[in-house]
Amino acid sequence: MKSIFLIFAFLSGIVLAQNTAVPKYYLIDSELSYDLKTIIDSLELAKDFDVGEDGIEQISLAVIDMNSGIPKLGGVNFENFIYPASVYKMYVAAEVLNQISNGKYFLYSPYIVKSPNDVDRTKEIKSDPRKLLRDGDTVSVNYLLDLMITRSDNSAANCLIDLAGRENINALIHKYGWHGSEVTRKFLSRKYEDPGYEKIRGTETNALHAADFMYKIYKNELVNPWVSKQLKTYLGRQLDDSKYSAGLPANVMFYHKTGWFSYWTNDVGIIDDGETKYIISCFMPLKEEFALSKYKELAPRIHKLLSERIIK
Repeated sequence: MKSIFLIFAFLSGIVLAQNTAVPKYYLIDSELSYDLKTIIDSLELAKDFDVGEDGIEQISLAVIDMNSGIPKLGGVNFENFIYPASVYKMYVAAEVLNQISNGKYFLYSPYIVKSPNDVDRTKEIKSDPRKLLRDGDTVSVNYLLDLMITRSDNSAANCLIDLAGRENINALIHKYGWHGSEVTRKFLSRKYEDPGYEKIRGTETNALHAADFMYKIYKNELVNPWVSKQLKTYLGRQLDDSKYSAGLPANVMFYHKTGWFSYWTNDVGIIDDGETKYIISCFMPLKEEFALSKYKELAPRIHKLLSERIIK
């Protein structure tokens, strides 16, 4: 997964290439990276993981310390491209909100769900009372956005990918230099994919790109303040609290998007407890059943590390 590759997107004609350049507005903090690596080592996460037919994978972790004037970046393999699972739904949401901001349609514009986009047969969050989307349902764009982010609903994501258009989502991704993190797939079987997308590579991203995405939300610079604040609101209503959230103190606000599938369990978001502010971007190549206990240990240790850095 770490090799550089070129592939043509069939509909857009865009060449997709991976880019891991660190934006100049970050100060790369070697001490932070060292401390994070120590934590990762102690949890036995700094190793190669077998991810089945995809071969060998490694963790991709980035942390942005926002407790001083200059954002400080540290991490472990934060340039490593990895399968994001549902985390990439946040990229879709950004472009949908961008189009709303530009007047193409509205938050409460109606949208009719059509097969084969209605893929979910069970709810990702069992306690959520909202029914599963079905062919012919009419809902608002806002409803789809909320379902996609808070419940990680795949049917809603497929509808919004169609609404926004993959070429437009990827143009926004390229605008910010996140080459290699293009949205290539919907959340359905390849046999139901749109013409030209049946054989395209799977979607990947890395901890650096995902963390930078969250940093732009934090700064109200993702497209514009309206888009940034709207997306932050959805992220703040995240219903999945089983991953990084599980190890955080009760007074922490976490604006985040999770993702889990097969060998991957991921969590990316903005941490704010009123004093300590940082971004965590963690892509763990572990099945959820094994990853949850790791997250429960990882979160308090990273949070303590960032809190103590304020005191220094």
